[in-house]
Amino acid sequence: MTYDELQAKYEDELCIIETDLSNVNGLKGLYVDGCVAIEKNMTLKEKGCVLAEEVGHHLTSVGDILMQDNTNNRRQERKARIVGYNIQIGLYGLINAYKAGCKNSYEVAEYLDVTEAFLQDAIKYYKEKYGLLTKVDGYIIYFEPSLGVMKFL
Repeated sequence: MTYDELQAKYEDELCIIETDLSNVNGLKGLYVDGCVAIEKNMTLKEKGCVLAEEVGHHLTSVGDILMQDNTNNRRQERKARIVGYNIQIGLYGLINAYKAGCKNSYEVAEYLDVTEAFLQDAIKYYKEKYGLLTKVDGYIIYFEPSLGVMKFL
């Protein structure tokens, strides 16, 4: 989903503002009580990835989790990131990128409108969750040695 599409999808649930967050410990996004602040000095792809994670916080997080030295806070942060990966990428997104003819991670990231770093983080998570590969609706998605999708009969 593009940044604009994400904004439109969640505009009834969240207030989303772009602002300068550079003086707030280098945060790129912040979720507080139904509002999301997004660092305004990023690309649209970066904003989309950050907004997806902040939507994840909206859907899963409770309380102030800024202090990441707390185990519970780190768990909530990870859970929000996973929601973001699934909003922006997901296994079906990888399959759709394959169907669209994407041949490498750069093309997949472009197709899904995410940064390559966000895609690589998502693939790392999917590998942790599913192992080296997973099967979905007639497709095999490989996470090692590199991302690959193959249709099987």
